[in-house]
Amino acid sequence: MTQPTAQPDPLANLRDIHLPDPGGFWPPAPGWWILAALVLVALICLAVFLRRRQQRNRWIKTTRAELKMLKQRQSADPGWFTDLNALLKRCARQRYPDAHPQSLSGDCWRQFLLETQPALTPEEVQGLVASSWQPVPTISTETACKVAETWLGAQRC
Repeated sequence: MTQPTAQPDPLANLRDIHLPDPGGFWPPAPGWWILAALVLVALICLAVFLRRRQQRNRWIKTTRAELKMLKQRQSADPGWFTDLNALLKRCARQRYPDAHPQSLSGDCWRQFLLETQPALTPEEVQGLVASSWQPVPTISTETACKVAETWLGAQRC
């Protein structure tokens, strides 16, 4: 009888397992693209928000500069108090356009100032408003400037 021929071992032809090459840095996975897009949208929204807020509050910087000029030329005449009240009314028109504060005068203007800044005392506000048309002011210019600064301090948007 013939001897069966030895068959080669089929496992001898197998190679070791080769792992695939690791992925490179580029292109990033889709999740990173989505995250980058969300971050970009958030940054654009933040920039738009800050720009609008800056433009909306630009009047405060201008007003403070005008108030500084009024402080430098302080005088106890009714014209100076009229200028100070006019400055506050321009600011109020910017901050409260629906209330039409530029048309207020006397007690209505005093009440408006007190409502929009409760930290002010009624006597100081009355003196500021009344000194515009009285020959002798009932409030000092320094106090009037403090009242104006206090009112402006609460007017940020």
